[in-house]
Amino acid sequence: MTRKAPRRTAQRIQETALALFNRFGEPNVSTTLLATELRISPGNLYYHFPAKEALINRLHEDFEAGLDALLAEAADVRELAGAWRFVHELFELMGRYRFLYRDMNDLLSNNHHLERRLREALARKEAAMQAMLSGLSGAGLLRLDPTERESLARSMVVLATYWLNYEFVCNPRQALEPAAICDAMVRGTRHTLQLVVPYLSAAQRAELVRLASAPAPEEVALST
Repeated sequence: MTRKAPRRTAQRIQETALALFNRFGEPNVSTTLLATELRISPGNLYYHFPAKEALINRLHEDFEAGLDALLAEAADVRELAGAWRFVHELFELMGRYRFLYRDMNDLLSNNHHLERRLREALARKEAAMQAMLSGLSGAGLLRLDPTERESLARSMVVLATYWLNYEFVCNPRQALEPAAICDAMVRGTRHTLQLVVPYLSAAQRAELVRLASAPAPEEVALST
C-alpha cells in the first residue's frame, strides 16, 4: 500500500495556528505554544514564519482567496434560495476563519497590512451584497430603489461582520467552539436575510421563512 505523503511543515503550522487562534483567540496563542502543539522547535517555526504577523497574514490570504471566489457568485443570484445559499456560505467562510472577526480590534491595532486588507474586503462584501440585491430586484423579488439597495447592503455587511462578536458575548465559553459554531452561522444567516423582509411580497416572505426554518445540513468544514 502506498504511504500517504506527510504534510509539509508550513501547511501543518497554518492548520494548527488556525485551530488554536479560532479556539482561544489570536492574542492568547504565543509562538511558543504553537511550536509546542506542533512538537517542533521554535527555530523551525521561525524558519517558515519569522514572525507571528507573517503567519496571520498568510491565513488571511487564504481567507481572502475563498472570499473573492465566493463574492464573484453574488451577481448570479436570482432567487431567494440562491440568496440564502450565498449568505450562508459567506458565514461558513467567516466561521472557518473566525479569529479574524473575534479578534478584529486587536489585529487592526497591531497589523497595518491587515488593517488595509480588511477594509478593502469590507468594500468588496458591500459591492457583492449590492449585486445580489440588484439581481433579486431584477427578478422581481425585491422592491427597493438604488439608494435603499446601498443602505441595505451595508446593513447586511455590518450585521454579518459583527455577528460572531454578538455570539461570543452571549456565550463566551462555548459560542465559538467547533460544536457550536455551525448553529451560530445559521443564526447569523437568518438574521442577515431578515433585513430584506420589508422589501418582499407576502409570498416571498413565506418562502424566506421556509428557508430559515429548514434543518441546517451537517457541517464538516468548521470543525477547527
